[in-house]
Amino acid sequence: MNDSIKTEPGGQLLSGNERPTLKTIAYMTGLGITTVSRALKDAPDIGADTKERVRQVAQQIGYQPNRAGVRLRTGKTNVIALVLSVDEELMGFTTQLVFGITEVLSSTQYHLVVTPHTHAKDPMIPIRYILDTGSADGVIISKMQPDDARVRFMTERNMPFATHGRTEMDIVHPYHDFDNETYAYEAVKRLSQCGRKRIAVLLPPSRFSYYDHTRRGFDRGLRDFGLSEFPISTVSNETPLDQVKDASRALMQGKEFPDGLVSISGSSTIAFVAGIEETGKKIGIDIDVVSKQSADFLNWLRPEIHTMNEDIKLAGRELAKALLARIDGKPAAGLQSVSKPVWSNRAPKFEA
Repeated sequence: MNDSIKTEPGGQLLSGNERPTLKTIAYMTGLGITTVSRALKDAPDIGADTKERVRQVAQQIGYQPNRAGVRLRTGKTNVIALVLSVDEELMGFTTQLVFGITEVLSSTQYHLVVTPHTHAKDPMIPIRYILDTGSADGVIISKMQPDDARVRFMTERNMPFATHGRTEMDIVHPYHDFDNETYAYEAVKRLSQCGRKRIAVLLPPSRFSYYDHTRRGFDRGLRDFGLSEFPISTVSNETPLDQVKDASRALMQGKEFPDGLVSISGSSTIAFVAGIEETGKKIGIDIDVVSKQSADFLNWLRPEIHTMNEDIKLAGRELAKALLARIDGKPAAGLQSVSKPVWSNRAPKFEA
């Protein structure tokens, strides 16, 4: 039989441009429509063999639930919205986060829809659109602020959500975060072990929660290890990369320059290192650099850079699991997690 032709109940043929339905699967498996529907929803009273047979047929014929019909019957969209800033870290962040989320959603009825936006505009715009149109059953957001209007709005509207990052609000909500305070502290400790004394830090913009976390860890490290800060205030990890490179070059050409750098962003690190090298100075000799990264690019390009990994795919998985649990009505207080930084390369010089 031609792959584009399928059989509908009653022996009629279903052409390739017609949508397969539950009736199609029921006919092909010899099961009732209710049984097929419950098998696709992973109902506990349906046997594993039956579920597998139904899923195989559904996959073979390209069955997809009619979302409009699902919404009419249940009031649900089966959509999870990921509201993602187009300003996010370039080096693997977006891809890894989406991979992690879809790994969890692949075994459910939910589909991921990415809604891009820019923090240069009102970050409430995509949130209002999703809630006003009812276009998703749950929302994942990132780039959290200590007092985040998006969190308050979704809480007031009873929209299930999870955040990549924490807030300082009186609202308990699901989140997954990276321990940037520990990262910055350990980065300063590593630079101290390398004999560095004047440490610069490339921070996020001060409006974000992880600026405060990173700043606390950095300052604590300076105090504990007796180091001094070499201030840089003209750039952040959201500054265009060509401007980061220019600022780095100007900094390193001065009579006084830092001998250590802590960077919160892999892409910004590459730009900063390019500026350093344009002055003829060398990483590991004139200055040591510690950087966070979301993929192993820095290790490939510049193995002399000290790196810690933030597992973004893990973050995606944790956010998806937390959001699904919240949609199912589980308390938000039990849906919060923080991952610890892990060194990915290089031992301190005195250990080499």
